Amino acid sequence: MDLNVGKVIERVVRRDHMGISALSRKLHVSRRTIYNWFDQESLSFEIICKIGNAIKYDFSKEFPDDFARVDNEITSNMNHFKNGEDNSTESFPVNYWMNKYIKLLEKYNELLSHKFPI
Repeated sequence: MDLNVGKVIERVVRRDHMGISALSRKLHVSRRTIYNWFDQESLSFEIICKIGNAIKYDFSKEFPDDFARVDNEITSNMNHFKNGEDNSTESFPVNYWMNKYIKLLEKYNELLSHKFPI
């Protein structure tokens, strides 16, 4: 049986005390967007989590496979990080700019110490 994610979310949202208008304001989207999500057969995990967070509802009961998959990814990433295996290209820009900032800060401090000797 194929699970229609939009219909499941619609059922939960309509049972909740928060109306569609309030939900759309809380998520910073239009009401039309909410209704479009209800018509989708699948939604991204991020949208499901945002809706769940907004209405304070745990969708892990309705979509256990999605939550298990994400939990496994998080656990795997944490293990790689703990083992020092984080050689991803995503961390390169952060390290680059962090090192650049530190070098500039050291130069600035050196210039200040020459200009204003203690």
